Parts: sequence; structure tokens; C-alpha cells
Amino acid sequence: MTTARAFAATSATDPLSATTIQRRSVGPNDVRIDIAYSGICHSDINTVRGAWGPINYPLVPGHEIVGTVAEIGSDVTLHKVGDRVGVGCTVNSCRECANCLAGQQNYCLNGATYTYGSVDRDGSTTQGGYATEIVVVEDFVVRVPENIPFDAAAPLLCAGVTTYAPLAHWNAGPGKKVAIVGMGGLGHLAVKIAHAMGAEVTVLSQTLSKKDDGIRLGADHYYATSDESTFANLAGTFDLILNTISAPVDMWSYLSLLAFDGTMVNLGAPAEPMPVSVFALMGNRRSLTATAIGSIAETQEMLDFCAEHGIASEIELINASEVNTAYDRVLKSDVRYRFVIDAATI
Repeated sequence: MTTARAFAATSATDPLSATTIQRRSVGPNDVRIDIAYSGICHSDINTVRGAWGPINYPLVPGHEIVGTVAEIGSDVTLHKVGDRVGVGCTVNSCRECANCLAGQQNYCLNGATYTYGSVDRDGSTTQGGYATEIVVVEDFVVRVPENIPFDAAAPLLCAGVTTYAPLAHWNAGPGKKVAIVGMGGLGHLAVKIAHAMGAEVTVLSQTLSKKDDGIRLGADHYYATSDESTFANLAGTFDLILNTISAPVDMWSYLSLLAFDGTMVNLGAPAEPMPVSVFALMGNRRSLTATAIGSIAETQEMLDFCAEHGIASEIELINASEVNTAYDRVLKSDVRYRFVIDAATI
């Protein structure tokens, strides 16, 4: 085993603090990665603060990880020492269920092994990317193209694939009208990706404070949801709506914006339930669904797409000592648009 420096949560209420953790020895199919950068996801905050259920502390968050391969196991064929690589939200799965065999490890019927907070193969709790290194089985490590800035690539490993996967699955492209609810860490990447796919992109945000950014990043239209006329004027407009907000919304109002056979996809995961009336779905034969991150293949496809189209995250790079301040600012929506930790400062 090796010792890594890390920042960990010790309870739901105490600030994250510096510590050390043990990483397993590199097995035949493992890759050891020297972490360069780790993004801060809203999911990190929800998890360490217990919003989604009990947590085994101490816990090192972080599932938006990029770094360089430092060591490989004897049977590794997909990666070599020195490669630029990334690790997202999952680090293993059962490999045997129907979903895994179909290449959808993130929907593993026996439960995917998440990058932090899951039970690892040795019975320990997985620890994430707010650390100096990580050991991951090779199949769950992806290549990061050279032309994506390394620090700005980190959030693509969660926020990027979480938005890319539904846009690709529901065929966002020329002739499709796509609405992005929220202009935050997920939303700003959804705008970039949907625009690159050729869709007509509309941002629905609470205010117009980020309108200039939205248009710069590729939005064709930008509306404030605090303006009651927005929902009346846009009724029946969109083929696809991606809801990136991690808080409850008025589902009836947003579903009313869908065109015939339109689909609303929830990407944010609020702790509170959101009631939905079946009558909101009956009109215009609307569909309501949700997706969870993306598969390993979709993650690699997304990175290659972003490299081809010059897409990267808009980030604020911080030292590890600033992580608690960053958490507070995320909760206040005071970041444009993703915090990334420089692992060299851990």
C-alpha cells in the first residue's frame, strides 16, 4: 500500500481538513495515477453533509479527477506510464449483470462502485480525488486528449458526461430545440455541448445575471424563470429539456414547455421529492425521466467530442486549503462555473 495526502470530511458539519490515506498496492489490472487536478461537484457537498443518507467518515470526496499514470499492473494494456488520464464517478462494477454487459456500468444492477463512499473490493470505503494519488482498475480509466487544458478537463469527468450522455441519447442536434435549466457547473457545459451538436439552445435561469455568459458559450436564447411571462411565452416549445438544478422545481411549469413527444431529463438530484401530476405528462404526450452520469464508453466519447470541438470547463483554480470556502460559495452559486483543486497544494 502507499500513503497519499488528502483532504477529508470527518463529519457532516465539520470543515474538510488535511489528512493522509492508504491506497491499495497496484494489482495486475490496476493503474496508479498521480492526481493533478480534482473538480468540486455539488454531489461532493451533498454527500459529505449527509443530504443523501448516512456516510462512513472520514471521507475523501472528488470524482472529477485528471492526472498522469505513474504505475501500471502487469496485465494492463489500455494505459501506459506518462499517459494523461481521467477518473469519473465510478471505479468498478460487477461486470456480470445485463447493464454491465451492455456497457452501462453506471447502471450496474448489483450497484456500481463509486469513486468515493462505496465499498471497495477489499471491504474498505472508496476514497476520492481530493488527494495526491489514486489506484483504479484500468477499465475505469479514460484518456484525456492533449488539446484539452488539463485543469479545465477535470469537471468533464462528471459534469461533462452527465450532460453529454442525455444530449447524445435524445439526439440533440440540428432541428432540435433544447432548453437547459440552470447555468451552473452542469448547465454551462450543457450549453457548450448542445451548441456543438447543432441544436437550438435556450437557457432558462432564475435571472438574467449570466445572460452574457450564456450567449458567449453558445446559447441562442436566454430567459429568466422569475419572469412569469417566460412560461406562457415558451409553452410547447422544446423537444428536450435538461434540468441541471440540484433543488426542487415546479415540475408542472417546466413540463408545460415541452413540445409534442418532448422529454424532460433531470440531472440534478435534490434531496427533497418533487411532486408530479400525471396530467402534466398527458398533455402533448410528454416524458419525464432522469439519467445518472454516463458509462465509461460515453465518458471517452464525450472527451473526444470536447477535444474535437474545443470544449472545456470554465473554472476557478484553487488551493486545497480553500476547499471549505469553495463549498460555501457553491451553495451560494458564487462560482463561474466550476472550482478545481490543484492537487499539488494538498
